Amino acid sequence: MMDGPRSDVGRWGGNPLQPPTTPSPEPEPEPDRRSHRRGFWARCCGCCSCRNEADDDWGPEPSGSRGRGSRSGGRRTDSRGSDSRRPVSRGSGVNAAGDGTIREGMLVVTGVDLLSSRSDQNRREHHTDEFEYDELIVRRGQPFHIVILLSRPYESSDRITLELLIGNNPEVGKGTHVIIPVGKGGSGGWKAQVTKANGKDLNLRVHTSPNAIIGKFQFTVRTHTDAGEFQLPFDPRNEIYILFNPWCPEDIVYVDHEDWRQEYVLNESGRIYYGTEAQIGERTWNYGQFDHGVLDACLYILDRRGMPYGGRGDPVSVSRVISAMVNSLDDNGVLIGNWSGDYSRGTNPSAWVGSVEILLSYLRTGYSVPYGQCWVFAGVTTTVLRCLGLAARTITNFNSAHDTDTSLTMDIYFDENMKPLEHLNHDSVWNFHVWNDCWMKRPDLPSGFDGWQVVDATPQETSSGIFCCGPCSVESIKNGLVYMKYDTPFIFAEVNSDKVYWQRQDDGSFKIVYVEEKAIGSLIVTKAIGSNMREDITHTYKYPEGSEAERKAVETAAAHGSKPNVYATRDSAEDVAMQVEAQDAVMGQDLTVSVLLTNRSSSRRTVKLHLYLSVTFYTGVTGTIFKETKKEVVLAPGASDRVAMPVAYKEYQPHLVDQGAMLLNVSGHVKENGQVLAKQHTFRLRTPDLSLTLLGAAVVGQECEVQIVFKNPLPVTLTNVVFRLEGSGLQRPKILNVGDIGGNETVTLRQTFVPVRPGPRQLIASLDSPQLSQVHGVIQVDVAPATGGGSFFSDARGDSHSGEAIPMASRGGA
Repeated sequence: MMDGPRSDVGRWGGNPLQPPTTPSPEPEPEPDRRSHRRGFWARCCGCCSCRNEADDDWGPEPSGSRGRGSRSGGRRTDSRGSDSRRPVSRGSGVNAAGDGTIREGMLVVTGVDLLSSRSDQNRREHHTDEFEYDELIVRRGQPFHIVILLSRPYESSDRITLELLIGNNPEVGKGTHVIIPVGKGGSGGWKAQVTKANGKDLNLRVHTSPNAIIGKFQFTVRTHTDAGEFQLPFDPRNEIYILFNPWCPEDIVYVDHEDWRQEYVLNESGRIYYGTEAQIGERTWNYGQFDHGVLDACLYILDRRGMPYGGRGDPVSVSRVISAMVNSLDDNGVLIGNWSGDYSRGTNPSAWVGSVEILLSYLRTGYSVPYGQCWVFAGVTTTVLRCLGLAARTITNFNSAHDTDTSLTMDIYFDENMKPLEHLNHDSVWNFHVWNDCWMKRPDLPSGFDGWQVVDATPQETSSGIFCCGPCSVESIKNGLVYMKYDTPFIFAEVNSDKVYWQRQDDGSFKIVYVEEKAIGSLIVTKAIGSNMREDITHTYKYPEGSEAERKAVETAAAHGSKPNVYATRDSAEDVAMQVEAQDAVMGQDLTVSVLLTNRSSSRRTVKLHLYLSVTFYTGVTGTIFKETKKEVVLAPGASDRVAMPVAYKEYQPHLVDQGAMLLNVSGHVKENGQVLAKQHTFRLRTPDLSLTLLGAAVVGQECEVQIVFKNPLPVTLTNVVFRLEGSGLQRPKILNVGDIGGNETVTLRQTFVPVRPGPRQLIASLDSPQLSQVHGVIQVDVAPATGGGSFFSDARGDSHSGEAIPMASRGGA
């Protein structure tokens, strides 16, 4: 593991850029959950920490959960056709004495049919028919239907009780043991009614509570007659998954827009945005929340944290635990963060194309998966939230601040000549940062803070001693109410703080010389509903820049920070305007950056200008300056002039780090009036896309072929090239090792896959090598149903944890 949360180069301001020690993918031994359980919950969730040490539903993972090396129990290994009626479970019952004796006159339950097939009414009405499971999956607060098979026809005097149990020691008082008398009103919204009695078959309509615990429940049926009590044995085939329900008005996760539910709950793929505000890149991410095994992985995350079952009906607590568990710090969670640039002991974060491979690996091994960065943490978090039934979306904030001293300002320090003092610049501005919004009511807050809540699983700062963040009301962020829980000060600073430039004076003190008020949180975006367009949601997080409401929010928040009087020391003189321009450059090509100066006064102005160019991680951590230019510019009244800096490929290539980003620090001094000019401008080098072409029609259950074409944009050989291919309903995560690709060479490869679910699907691919990353492509595949309809499930649908050597179909020169 890493030495500490700030040990990795490329992530934190103030760390020198030098050869790193790669974070190890091997986890620390898992701590005893009972010995640490109270400490976590006392810090993470006050409502869940007030518990007796003897509470038995706290304990280790349930027997159905997996530790390292065991199989998922979510689907039987002989499952083949989910649309066919699954066998009715039958078994020998037990009487009240538990000796298995069936006495004359007892009402025996000979079997139960949960109507759990994907084509059955239950799964369709509960919007769970896309889950690649045979078990019954329902959403709370909404009725479902079952059929009980009896040894004789049902009589109105018969007493039948349904029971659902979860956890190691279920208790009625904690909601972990639910008892539902048939035909009688239950408690808390639970009830069961007879809809039809047909001979020995008894049809029931079962109502669940809109506040029910989410998870996988055991199910049984009890009957009571004068001859004795009978209980149907527990059967793994009768386990019932209960999820949050955004379709239920009584559920606090309710979403009152069907198009929102289709996008934020049911959509299995999405777009994640990266780059810079001026050069926005986008990539498709396979959330895969309905893929087989993913639901079990999501519940395993809660088990692994030791979350009390009694607290699993609260989306505030559940989302907070998810934000802690998707990263590996504190708790050996899902993903190991790595910003060092060395990923030789794991997977380059840019190479992932979806969440499925990551979550299944964690479920299968119990080990944290190497490696992740913010968009990977956010992509996995979206998967987990949607899978459990919470409406969630992936958010990108451009020019995202990381405030290390709770000043709610980004402080950048320069020497007397306005050269950056990197050893003092601990605050950093990320080119972009990706987190999540999830939708819920907040009964733990005053009114007015329902709706979108920020959840951020990227480990940045601790929250009450734990690396988690949120849920935090977007409304509280917008209004600068940094005293609202959870973690509002940190998130507010990410989107709405100011960049403050400090210059060292001759006596060693520092003075504010410039405040850049529109630099932070300049653009906040997400994928639009129902399309692949980009939606600007900046207005939901902040008032218009420069407006009275926006200034009030910033200054209100700053008053609660560590430097409440920072705005009192500002100087301002802005006769000369400055604008930085960078051409749309491609990796491997020369480029030019320039600065445009404009004199807005009626007098001549003389500007002494300094340009410093360095590479930068997307987190704002910079390398050493590898090129600089100094020039004095004389501007006539109203005139403009441009200062250009050409940069050759051979100049920047030795210094490149992840994302191909560079930082231009521009500073200047106006001789006549003492105005200080300061600007930081980040730009990136674009990487090529993969070209995917479908060769033939896609039909469920029939082999289909896709062609992938890639041209190496660099004049150097790419070594150890790895492709990844993934698409929900199309292809389980697949790793393809293709060897080396020569400089400026074009390669083509073909792969076959067998679609398992009909409808519009996304097939996503990526390429990674030590010399080039952030290369990906996507194609939409419209899958026709198999003859006779339905879906096709096979256990041999690609291996999510092994690679195969793939020969290239063809190669071509530049």
